[in-house]
Amino acid sequence: MTGTPTLADLFASDPTRAERYVVQAGDLRIDFSKQPVTDAVLADLLDRARRAGVESRREAMFAGEHINVTEDRAVLHTALRAPRGAVVEVDGENVVPAVHEVLDAMASFATTIRADERITDVVNIGIGGSDLGPAMAAQALAAFGHPRLTCHFVSNVDGADVHDTLARVRPESTLFIVASKTFGTVETLTNARTARAWLVGELGEDAVADHFVAVSTNPERVAEFGIDTSNMFGFWDWVGGRYSVDSAVGLSLMILIGPDGFREFLDGFHTIDEHFRAAPLEQNAPVLLGMIGILHGDDLGRSTKAVLPYAQELARFPDYLQQLDMESNGKRVTLDGTPVGVETGPIVWGQPGTNGQHAFYQLLHQGTRVVPADFIGFATPNHPYRHHHDLLMSNLFAQAEALAFGRRNDDEPYRDFPGDRPSTLILADQLTPSVLGQLIALYEHIVFVQGTVWGINSFDQWGVELGKELANRITPELTGEPDPSLHDASTNAAISWYRSRR
Repeated sequence: MTGTPTLADLFASDPTRAERYVVQAGDLRIDFSKQPVTDAVLADLLDRARRAGVESRREAMFAGEHINVTEDRAVLHTALRAPRGAVVEVDGENVVPAVHEVLDAMASFATTIRADERITDVVNIGIGGSDLGPAMAAQALAAFGHPRLTCHFVSNVDGADVHDTLARVRPESTLFIVASKTFGTVETLTNARTARAWLVGELGEDAVADHFVAVSTNPERVAEFGIDTSNMFGFWDWVGGRYSVDSAVGLSLMILIGPDGFREFLDGFHTIDEHFRAAPLEQNAPVLLGMIGILHGDDLGRSTKAVLPYAQELARFPDYLQQLDMESNGKRVTLDGTPVGVETGPIVWGQPGTNGQHAFYQLLHQGTRVVPADFIGFATPNHPYRHHHDLLMSNLFAQAEALAFGRRNDDEPYRDFPGDRPSTLILADQLTPSVLGQLIALYEHIVFVQGTVWGINSFDQWGVELGKELANRITPELTGEPDPSLHDASTNAAISWYRSRR
């Protein structure tokens, strides 16, 4: 905006800026000094958060109130990482004992699999939150994994996905985890039945009970599939799919990194939960970052956000956050059903540095759109190549500096870097299970803060239903008799084209 101080102006006028605009949340050092804020701007943003009821809605969530109003459910992913002995009530019942009962069953099973020399591969079959979370985390924490075990993840109903995975494993040494709350998700069950047929074709029907387990709440369907229900691990309707990696959905991760590593992962979440709940707003990382996001979206018209981890292990972290944020806050009506008056939910995207530098950073530096960015980096790598890591981190720091301050070149406009491109720098000592849990919880609560300010329900996802419903209608028409009256002319033409070629 014309007349607004640039980041260079803000740093020049405040020598203490780089010290004051840093907050510590658990092991995360969060530097937001390269964001377009001043003390007055921050005070206004925090006043807006208070007026929107962020504090009271936060307490309602932690208290187990049914803040997911369209589904009349509590929202208690925070209970999944509550320590043993804590009290978290939903409708008058303390759910923590049930959470730890499932965790204990998972730990017993994971210990057995980790000790079984016959098992070398674990294939998780799920979609959405039942895939993105464990797939992201397994890659992020591979350095802490059992050396004998490899985790694979099948999600897409495209047969190429399951085909490619089955080509890399052997039936006698593979454990399949079918993750579906209702055990009725079309994509997941289609892939699971294909994997089952492959296994039975090689080892016989009796092998299903030994090589398949389920993460579900539907014992009847699990049993019909041939899975022993004693190997079914449940979760609850107050856990949304995109918030479920720290539930039984994370079974593949627990098998990979072990029960102790998974406990550290949960403790990391809980560390940020406690910070979010207890820290004053002026030092509260999710609130500060959430409100800075509101500043960009509502006030400055910046509708996208880049997440740029300088850690190859976090290659899928932007994908994970894409679902977390866009499925949560991609809503067009408020809690009372009236239209939202602002744009909700940034478009979240990104990939690891330094790959992105040779792909889209040109637009970040010299494009006409200003894209706020989160940079994530670590002091110590999970590999022995320190020289590589020094080079990686120098690029991280350089990119944030270049985006903020640019370089003037009036003689050669194509070499002019305007700067004034905002970013947040999130640093930790090392990418460990605990730190990964802290990172995920940080973004979960950022999403919560923004959803509260916009007055929307961040915990339903009705927007995915219509496409599913229409797909279920079209599927039989591709092999049976089509009904043109059900569709528009373009869709009917596409169905006809496909039928003539299948």
